[in-house]
Amino acid sequence: MPGRTIDPAQLASYTAHLRREERSPGTIEKYLRDIRAFAGWLDGRPVSRELAAEWRDHLLSKDYAPVTINSMLAALNGLFHFLGWDECRVKFLKGQRRLFRDASRELTRPEYEPLLETAKERGQDRLALLMETICSTGIRVSEVRYLTVEAARQGKAEISLKGKIRTILLPGKLRRKLLKYAQKQKIASGAIFRTRSGRELSRRQIWAELKGLCKHACVEPSKVFPHNLRHLFARAFYQASRDVVKLADVLGHSSIETTRIYLLSTGAEHARQLARLGLIS
Repeated sequence: MPGRTIDPAQLASYTAHLRREERSPGTIEKYLRDIRAFAGWLDGRPVSRELAAEWRDHLLSKDYAPVTINSMLAALNGLFHFLGWDECRVKFLKGQRRLFRDASRELTRPEYEPLLETAKERGQDRLALLMETICSTGIRVSEVRYLTVEAARQGKAEISLKGKIRTILLPGKLRRKLLKYAQKQKIASGAIFRTRSGRELSRRQIWAELKGLCKHACVEPSKVFPHNLRHLFARAFYQASRDVVKLADVLGHSSIETTRIYLLSTGAEHARQLARLGLIS
């Protein structure tokens, strides 16, 4: 239908819808960024399925990774469905299922440890404890607000997102560290990780503080993201348990396929596995 355009009022309504759906702030921010990129590319032209498909091809010509393009299309298709423009929705790119993870963007334990030590040496106690918390529980950054003094006392945090409730167990050593930190900061109840003014830590602030450690710890910034700490937990948990179903439950994944992505080996690891087959004379 001619004349369809994306305007600020529609984006505001869609943003409110995503919040009602309990999407994380990071997801909402990404969706809006991708939608605005499409709107900017349209340059005043009316929205159509043909132009959405052309934008997909444009992104491919600019060497965007297929998984990145599909995530951008998901944002666009979500908006179209919300607005009742289902005929404008565009098909995702098809491709082979990922076999390897990108080692240049994956944080390893030998890289995590100097990051943690650097945070402690620089007096960033809150950041160091937050890193240990994510790495020992697999909790999402968007769920950190559920880590309260009460949860630390009980030894578990109840996470309520998207209409689902998930229980995060807190190891004894972590519980003691959390309570000791809360006592030191004079936090008697509520969220443990907060700013000096008492507000919740934002994803952006956590991201910036982690990036600030890279130079001092001699770790590539491309490997240091809050979500990579969760990936590190997932790999360590699986190596210890070899139970992908239980890991999916712990991480709060509704699909094991999502969990499988966390457990992909690097190309180098796969090459070593092939070499161990001993089928070359």
